[in-house]
This record gives sequence, structure tokens and C-alpha cells, in this order.
Amino acid sequence: MKQRKLLLIILLAACQFVAAQNLQLHYDFRHALHSKVAPENYITSTFEMFKPDKWGSTFMFVDMDYNQSKGNIGTAYWEIARDFKIGKCPIMPHIEYNGGVGNAEGFGFSIANAYLVGASYPFSCGNANFSTYIAYKYNAFAKASNDIQWTGTWGIPLLDNKLTLSGFIDVWTENKDRSGVESGKKVILLTEPQIWYNVNSKLSVGSEIEISNNFYTGYENKAYVCPTIAAKWNF
Repeated sequence: MKQRKLLLIILLAACQFVAAQNLQLHYDFRHALHSKVAPENYITSTFEMFKPDKWGSTFMFVDMDYNQSKGNIGTAYWEIARDFKIGKCPIMPHIEYNGGVGNAEGFGFSIANAYLVGASYPFSCGNANFSTYIAYKYNAFAKASNDIQWTGTWGIPLLDNKLTLSGFIDVWTENKDRSGVESGKKVILLTEPQIWYNVNSKLSVGSEIEISNNFYTGYENKAYVCPTIAAKWNF
């Protein structure tokens, strides 16, 4: 399941007390490019919400993959994160939860819960907004995995806001064997840069490219590039 931290929204934290929500639809070509990791191409929907307040900000999203027979939902995944303001300190305490459920080949499964605690730092350069955080990450596998995650995010408006570049990069560690039979750690890379053409203040069309290494269980030490075509509606 893809993770999404679309910083164009998260970085609205720089604009105090501005809330935002959007719905995205992505057509994913991963089966056409990597048939081993997906039995077919499919649609993913993403709902995002960002809400700042005087104590900080909350961000959450829900992903659903419509990758089962007749386009039924096969995977549901969500994340929720909170940054806390401490006076005028630019570094903010960060807490986060990730988890979900799925269905594959006739059986259900859980996407293991992950709990993160760390510190985030948002900053800007001209009209471009960036943010980064580093956190301790507890993965609730059969054998618990104590890990670290670094995340960087960006939101860059171009051409008088007609184009937007946004996305994130995650790098984290976790147990090589989630059951705990074998020891050792692996490092996982996941990044999802996006480009949007903003038709108007509500509608955008564009693409996302998921680039990963060590991300798919059973296909370790392999890099994958999975593009989408997409539409987004801002509420």
C-alpha cells in the first residue's frame, strides 16, 4: 500500500488557520510495468485532510486500492499525524499512526500498525514550501520492530500557480523478517513526486510516480517505478 504525505497540503501550516481537504483518483499502471507485484492495473482513491489550529496542525489521509474482482476495494490504508507548536520554536514535536487492512488471493490481512514519535521542521524558500521530520518508529509486526524514519516533503507552485510540484520521500528501517525467525534490518526507500496542472482552484490533473526500493515484501533489493495518471478535486 502506498503511503502519501502530500506536503502541498501539510505545508499550509505556514498559513495559520487554513484548512484543506481534497479527493484524488489515480489510475495505476504497475501491472503493465511490473506484473509480479500487481495482478492488474487499478484505481486508487485518496482523501486528504489538513487542519491547523493554535496548538499546531493535524494531517490525515485514507487510501483505497480498487484492485479486486470487478473493481472492488482490496486494500484500505490510513495515516494520521499531529505536529505541536511550542511558542515560536521552529521545531515541533511530531506523532503519527499508520495502519490498514487488505485482501489478497482470497484471504484477508492486516497492514501492521506503526507508531511514530519525533520532531518536524517546516521551512520555505521563496514560494516553495518544505518540511522534514525524523522519528522513532515502532512497527507492530509478529516480532516488534524498533526503527527510525526520515521524511522530507515539498510543495512548489510554478507559472503563477498553474503548475504544482509536490510529494514526499520516506527512508526507514524495519526487520528483514517480520515473523522474527531471521534477524537483521533492511532499509526501505519510498518517494512519490507529483506534478499537477491546476485547471482552476478546485480541479487539477496530473501524475504521480511511485519510486521504491525494498518496499514490496518478497521482492527485496529491487527498485520499482510505478506512474499514474490522476485527477484531484479540492473541497
